[in-house]
Amino acid sequence: MPRKLNRILVVDGSEVARTIVVRILNEEMPETEIITCGTVAEACAWLERSQFDLITTALMLPDKDGLELSRYVRASRHHHYTPTIVVSGDADARLLREGFAAGVTDYFDKSLGYRAFAEFIKDFMQRNSGLVGRILYVEDSQLAATVLMRLMERHGLQVIHTALAEEALQLLRDTAAGGPKEDEGFDIVITDFFLQGHLTGGDLLHAIRARFHYSQQEMPVLVLTGSEADAKQVEVFHAGGNDFVAKPIVEEVLMARIRSLLLIKQQFAALKRQTDAMHRLAITDSLTRVYNRRYLLDHGEQFMASRSNHPVAAVLLDIDHFKKINDNLGHITGDRVLETLGRLLLDRLPEHAMAVRFGGEEFALLVPRCQSRNAHNCAEGLRREIEALEPAGVTITVSIGLASNQHHPDMTLTQLLNHADKALYAAKAQGRNKVCA
Repeated sequence: MPRKLNRILVVDGSEVARTIVVRILNEEMPETEIITCGTVAEACAWLERSQFDLITTALMLPDKDGLELSRYVRASRHHHYTPTIVVSGDADARLLREGFAAGVTDYFDKSLGYRAFAEFIKDFMQRNSGLVGRILYVEDSQLAATVLMRLMERHGLQVIHTALAEEALQLLRDTAAGGPKEDEGFDIVITDFFLQGHLTGGDLLHAIRARFHYSQQEMPVLVLTGSEADAKQVEVFHAGGNDFVAKPIVEEVLMARIRSLLLIKQQFAALKRQTDAMHRLAITDSLTRVYNRRYLLDHGEQFMASRSNHPVAAVLLDIDHFKKINDNLGHITGDRVLETLGRLLLDRLPEHAMAVRFGGEEFALLVPRCQSRNAHNCAEGLRREIEALEPAGVTITVSIGLASNQHHPDMTLTQLLNHADKALYAAKAQGRNKVCA
């Protein structure tokens, strides 16, 4: 059985309340394991033998109150950093006054109802995920490195240690976009400011910003320094450091800094994913998933001009009698035909080829490094495969016009597509379901 992503301990004296909370949380957060109990004593027993990512407790419990449980959590070795939420219908002066000292992370007003409580927990877990990250740690003192690595690994972090800035630069080079180990990239860098070897931690920091061009959001850097002097702090920030921790290291301070920088990296990664998704939406046809005409106009000439792509074969492909499909079977069926054809083109086209929905039922394909004699055979094979496709139970055929710049390498995109368009009209004139070059 796969491990649950999160484990939550719910402490409430009411069995009815516990049952309702579990049911709703299981609906809203199906990958989360919910453990319940009714007293502080039961909660402490659970905390002794198991690990949790979040604790929620009622303020009033049969044996003690929720604040005493929160104090126990903060004094616990294994749950010292575990968020604790107090659920109460009255955030009175005592709760607000003593909550901070007791280590309460947040409060929820139970008068808002169980459904709102589940939404609150779900949102809290998204905003306060546990420490997850891959750290590149640069420290030339083996003793200091051993102590700090154990500390960070105890909090669930994956730490890669190296003693020299030169080795750290090579690791960053290997894990950069396009590098041989791109999938093993780092979330943050932690480095001592003073290192043995030709390069110092300051040199490493400068290289991260000036050579790799990583922003402070893309690759946060935490600097460890033995000096709290203002001039040294200014030097760290001027070199591009996000933050620093003075030695001797205090665990709570270090982990707070790391958590903050990991949050910056996670927010950057989320924003980048969103930006990439929006970019994909802007350049692809939403129905067929191939590129749209705008992308062809923006990038087609560059594709043609690249000598590494020569010779380029252009294919214009038109679904025969597509209007009859829409008129007789409906536009939903027509859309399924287009969607299936787009998926086939993406699956069958060679690497680096460009598939574009040119308009309506017409598609344009640019195939790099394709000799004329091979282009016709490939187009004919594609025609036969489409004829056998039968998307949405409909038999379709296509007419294909083919052109190549093999003997005219300086031909423009417009000229090449014009030749393919004339060949397409010839295929239609000869009865359709044909390839003409």
